[in-house]
Amino acid sequence: MSNANSPSPTSPDAPGPAFDDGASTTAHPDRENLTWELFGVAERELSAQIVASGWMPDLIIAIARGGLIPAGAIGYAIGIKAMGAMNVEFYTGIGETLEEPVILPPLMDASELPGKKVLVVDDVADSGKTLKLVMDLLRSQGLELGDETVPVDARSAVIYRKPRSVFAPDYCWKETDKWINFPWSVQPVITQESLGPQASPA
Repeated sequence: MSNANSPSPTSPDAPGPAFDDGASTTAHPDRENLTWELFGVAERELSAQIVASGWMPDLIIAIARGGLIPAGAIGYAIGIKAMGAMNVEFYTGIGETLEEPVILPPLMDASELPGKKVLVVDDVADSGKTLKLVMDLLRSQGLELGDETVPVDARSAVIYRKPRSVFAPDYCWKETDKWINFPWSVQPVITQESLGPQASPA
């Protein structure tokens, strides 16, 4: 789950609307800035780690929302087409979290997907609680495939891991204790108001 900040359109330092995936604030000026170009490097190197390990997934599950873009990129990089997503909420506002992450509907329909080896992808293991919840669920309950629930060999991959994370991902591109600006969530939310009068319907 992302912990990027959301600056306003008028000032790069002013806080914008809060993201529910863990927005930071201007109280943390020292940040890890992941650009789109650097993300391309990160996902290729992370994908190379997976291939080099000799373990190849049948299915990739993204933790929404932060894991959706990394999961898709990894899927292309290692040639895996079977994709799924799980919606997990932990951050509720700027620096505000639930006591424990919860899985939200809609639940993933894996009835037509292979599931012997499952790679779970998120953007960052911050507290690690979200990733641990999903991994514990898969390892204890398996994956529902049609009319049966099958045990799975589940591994995890993230771009970043924080030192405080209670869960150690199997694959990680970089460890940092800084707040992270992700290219897909650093910009403010687009609204009719932000677009101005030209956006009004005819």
